[in-house]
Amino acid sequence: MKPHMRRVRAIVSGRVQGVGYRAATATQARRLGIHGWVRNRPDGAVEIEAEGPDDKVGALLGWCEYGPPSAQVTKVAVEELSATGKGGEFAVR
Repeated sequence: MKPHMRRVRAIVSGRVQGVGYRAATATQARRLGIHGWVRNRPDGAVEIEAEGPDDKVGALLGWCEYGPPSAQVTKVAVEELSATGKGGEFAVR
């Protein structure tokens, strides 16, 4: 049985730039087998687009609530998107 695919966009706020958040997110996403990307936003937040099996995307979002040790996450806003079915390695933009 094929797992249910999920695609989300998450905006992570707090002290999340300059603390290795993007690199750590990419490491987690690749470990989970998730496709997508992560980038810094001009407003100081980090934006993530992730697609993969529902449980794996949920695990990544759970990790995003804390991030790497030096981060201080205050909010993770999640928007559900339509899955594309596209693959590729998780990228840092």
